[in-house]
Amino acid sequence: MNPLFTETFSALKNILKAHEKELIVKTDNDESYYLNHAKNPAKPSEEGFFGAAQMKKNYVSFHLMPVYVYPELLESVSPALKKKMQGKSCFNFKKPEPELFDELRELTTTCFEKYREKNLL
Repeated sequence: MNPLFTETFSALKNILKAHEKELIVKTDNDESYYLNHAKNPAKPSEEGFFGAAQMKKNYVSFHLMPVYVYPELLESVSPALKKKMQGKSCFNFKKPEPELFDELRELTTTCFEKYREKNLL
Protein backbone atom coordinates (compact mmCIF):
# COMPACT_ATOMS: atom_id res chain seq x y z
CA MET A 1 0.00 0.00 0.00
CA ASN A 2 1.19 3.49 -0.86
CA PRO A 3 2.44 5.17 2.35
CA LEU A 4 1.31 8.58 1.05
CA PHE A 5 -2.21 7.20 0.67
CA THR A 6 -2.12 5.89 4.24
CA GLU A 7 -1.03 9.28 5.55
CA THR A 8 -3.63 11.05 3.39
CA PHE A 9 -6.41 8.72 4.52
CA SER A 10 -5.49 9.23 8.17
CA ALA A 11 -5.59 13.03 7.82
CA LEU A 12 -8.92 13.00 5.98
CA LYS A 13 -10.43 10.56 8.45
CA ASN A 14 -9.43 12.85 11.32
CA ILE A 15 -11.34 15.72 9.70
CA LEU A 16 -14.51 13.65 9.93
CA LYS A 17 -13.72 12.12 13.33
CA ALA A 18 -13.93 15.59 14.88
CA HIS A 19 -17.71 15.30 14.42
CA GLU A 20 -18.31 11.62 15.15
CA LYS A 21 -19.77 12.19 18.63
CA GLU A 22 -22.89 13.73 17.10
CA LEU A 23 -23.00 11.52 14.01
CA ILE A 24 -23.23 7.76 13.49
CA VAL A 25 -20.10 5.79 12.62
CA LYS A 26 -21.09 3.22 9.97
CA THR A 27 -17.64 2.00 8.96
CA ASP A 28 -14.26 2.41 10.60
CA ASN A 29 -11.36 0.38 9.26
CA ASP A 30 -7.95 0.89 7.62
CA GLU A 31 -9.47 1.82 4.24
CA SER A 32 -12.91 3.30 4.92
CA TYR A 33 -14.49 5.64 7.42
CA TYR A 34 -18.20 6.50 6.97
CA LEU A 35 -20.43 8.80 9.00
CA ASN A 36 -24.20 9.10 8.80
CA HIS A 37 -26.54 11.65 10.30
CA ALA A 38 -29.63 10.66 12.25
CA LYS A 39 -32.42 12.18 10.16
CA ASN A 40 -32.93 11.62 6.45
CA PRO A 41 -35.70 13.90 5.12
CA ALA A 42 -36.09 11.77 1.98
CA LYS A 43 -36.58 8.57 3.99
CA PRO A 44 -37.50 9.41 7.60
CA SER A 45 -37.07 5.83 8.79
CA GLU A 46 -33.42 5.77 7.61
CA GLU A 47 -30.18 7.52 8.47
CA GLY A 48 -28.63 9.86 5.92
CA PHE A 49 -25.07 9.83 4.58
CA PHE A 50 -22.90 12.67 5.91
CA GLY A 51 -19.35 11.93 4.77
CA ALA A 52 -16.57 9.42 4.27
CA ALA A 53 -12.88 8.95 3.68
CA GLN A 54 -11.98 6.03 1.43
CA MET A 55 -8.73 4.58 0.25
CA LYS A 56 -8.95 3.72 -3.46
CA LYS A 57 -6.44 2.16 -5.84
CA ASN A 58 -5.20 5.46 -7.32
CA TYR A 59 -6.22 8.09 -4.76
CA VAL A 60 -7.93 8.75 -1.44
CA SER A 61 -11.43 10.17 -1.64
CA PHE A 62 -13.26 12.44 0.78
CA HIS A 63 -17.03 12.51 0.37
CA LEU A 64 -19.07 15.33 1.90
CA MET A 65 -22.78 14.98 1.17
CA PRO A 66 -23.87 18.34 2.62
CA VAL A 67 -22.22 20.15 -0.31
CA TYR A 68 -24.43 18.14 -2.66
CA VAL A 69 -27.57 18.92 -0.68
CA TYR A 70 -26.61 22.57 -0.14
CA PRO A 71 -24.34 23.56 -3.07
CA GLU A 72 -24.11 27.13 -1.79
CA LEU A 73 -21.67 25.77 0.82
CA LEU A 74 -19.11 25.54 -2.01
CA GLU A 75 -19.30 29.23 -2.92
CA SER A 76 -16.31 30.17 -0.74
CA VAL A 77 -14.17 27.14 -1.65
CA SER A 78 -10.82 28.02 -3.20
CA PRO A 79 -10.03 27.15 -6.83
CA ALA A 80 -7.28 24.81 -5.57
CA LEU A 81 -9.75 22.76 -3.53
CA LYS A 82 -12.33 22.83 -6.33
CA LYS A 83 -9.70 21.27 -8.61
CA LYS A 84 -9.72 18.27 -6.29
CA MET A 85 -13.45 17.74 -6.79
CA GLN A 86 -14.77 14.73 -8.63
CA GLY A 87 -18.50 15.06 -9.15
CA LYS A 88 -20.59 17.21 -6.84
CA SER A 89 -19.51 16.05 -3.38
CA CYS A 90 -16.20 14.17 -3.63
CA PHE A 91 -12.62 15.40 -3.33
CA ASN A 92 -9.69 13.19 -4.41
CA PHE A 93 -6.12 13.37 -3.12
CA LYS A 94 -2.92 11.44 -3.86
CA LYS A 95 -0.83 12.92 -1.06
CA PRO A 96 -1.28 14.99 2.09
CA GLU A 97 -1.99 18.64 1.28
CA PRO A 98 -2.12 20.44 4.65
CA GLU A 99 -3.43 23.78 3.35
CA LEU A 100 -6.24 22.13 1.42
CA PHE A 101 -6.97 19.82 4.35
CA ASP A 102 -7.31 22.89 6.62
CA GLU A 103 -9.79 24.36 4.16
CA LEU A 104 -11.62 21.03 3.96
CA ARG A 105 -11.75 20.91 7.78
CA GLU A 106 -13.41 24.34 7.83
CA LEU A 107 -15.84 23.30 5.09
CA THR A 108 -16.71 20.10 6.97
CA THR A 109 -17.43 22.10 10.13
CA THR A 110 -19.61 24.49 8.12
CA CYS A 111 -21.48 21.50 6.68
CA PHE A 112 -21.93 20.00 10.13
CA GLU A 113 -23.33 23.29 11.44
CA LYS A 114 -25.68 23.52 8.44
CA TYR A 115 -27.04 20.06 9.25
CA ARG A 116 -27.44 21.07 12.90
CA GLU A 117 -29.32 24.21 11.80
CA LYS A 118 -31.59 22.06 9.59
CA ASN A 119 -32.18 19.63 12.51
CA LEU A 120 -30.65 16.67 10.67
CA LEU A 121 -28.36 15.47 13.46
